[in-house]
Amino acid sequence: MKRLAILFGLFIIAIIVLADLGMLDILGAINRIPYGDKAGHFILYGILTLLIDLALFRSRPLESRKLVAVKCGLILALLIGLEEYSQQFFPERTPALIDLLFSYLGVAFFSWLALRIK
Repeated sequence: MKRLAILFGLFIIAIIVLADLGMLDILGAINRIPYGDKAGHFILYGILTLLIDLALFRSRPLESRKLVAVKCGLILALLIGLEEYSQQFFPERTPALIDLLFSYLGVAFFSWLALRIK
């Protein structure tokens, strides 16, 4: 699970770098779908949260799962917020609070889901 979380994290970093460079033409079709960008934020950051939570649950079996999920969620929220803020420094990007909101909703929902998985 840890390797999958790392690979998925690298995948998201690659998407961010490509978007910063204005080279995200392949996924440009998603932006043409109504709310496709918002769904992307929710799903991508949510899946990352789920994978990290499940990996941490396995590696820290004695620690409270809720505490692990909260810590992970807060750290991810900080990193996601910094990434959204950094978009103002790239001409190809547009920071948006609504994108940040959907990212945070993905983190919260998939953290909840991780806690439900036994």
